[in-house]
Amino acid sequence: MSHTDVQIEVDTYLVDTLVAEDEALVTARESADDTTMPGAAVAPNQGKLLALLAGMIGAHRVLEFGALAGYSTIWLARAVGPQGRVVTLELSEQNAGVARRNVDHAGLGDVVEIMLGPAAESADRIIETGQAPFDLVFIDADKPNNARYLKAALELTRPGSVIVLDNVVRGGRVADPDSTDEDVHGVREALAIAAADPRLDGTALQTVGSKGWDGFAIFRRLS
Repeated sequence: MSHTDVQIEVDTYLVDTLVAEDEALVTARESADDTTMPGAAVAPNQGKLLALLAGMIGAHRVLEFGALAGYSTIWLARAVGPQGRVVTLELSEQNAGVARRNVDHAGLGDVVEIMLGPAAESADRIIETGQAPFDLVFIDADKPNNARYLKAALELTRPGSVIVLDNVVRGGRVADPDSTDEDVHGVREALAIAAADPRLDGTALQTVGSKGWDGFAIFRRLS
């Protein structure tokens, strides 16, 4: 059995043991094949982690950069509860349609708002409207714009808020300072900004499993 096969087997065991996916979640995960990025949704145990984080900090308002099929959106919307709000930003009309169908199917249509268009522009519109700050921000959109999304997240959060940046390891390529990969460059730029900003305290972890070798960064806003 290959190393990758073992990783997937372990992930399967952990999910089967600890993560309860109902029909709505399974439908959303499988419908990722109908989006512009099949297979790009977070794994079930990663979705559960997002929900746990939201619950641990008592999040009521969540901002998500990148809806895709709405799989992580459903996890987050369930975590904030019926009185909460999840705003998810999606560039693709195709993906937004799939996400809306899945969110409605999960009975969360009143909790989730899907904003269609470039995520940075949507975030700017939210900033301009002066809405209440978000308790948790999940950044999982196009990686070259990670730095811009992180800066927007800082404008849209408060002390105590949590920011999660997904896909930061890129199969190990993030450690290469000479990489010409735009995704890697976007991750490194965002991490450098976070490291230099005294308002943020955080770390990053590598992950292996059904989604391959990657990782995420998590930050708590201090001030």
